[in-house]
Amino acid sequence: MGIGTSLFLLAVGAILYFAVDADISGLEIKTIGIILMVIAVLGLLISLFFLSQARRAPVERTVVRDRDVY
Repeated sequence: MGIGTSLFLLAVGAILYFAVDADISGLEIKTIGIILMVIAVLGLLISLFFLSQARRAPVERTVVRDRDVY
C-alpha cells in the first residue's frame, strides 16, 4: 500500500466515522470508519519505513572494463 492509498483510506474512514449518519441493518458505519483509519495509519507507517530504508542504502556499482584502450 502506498502513501496515496493510505491517505485515501484515511479520508474515507474519517468521512464514514465523522460525517455519515446512516443506519444499515447489521452494519455499523462508525466501526468501519475506525477500521479504515487504523489500516490507513498502519499502511502509512509501513510505507514511510520502507521509503526511508530505500533512501539510506547506497547503491554500489562495480565498473568492469572489457579491454584496455590504447
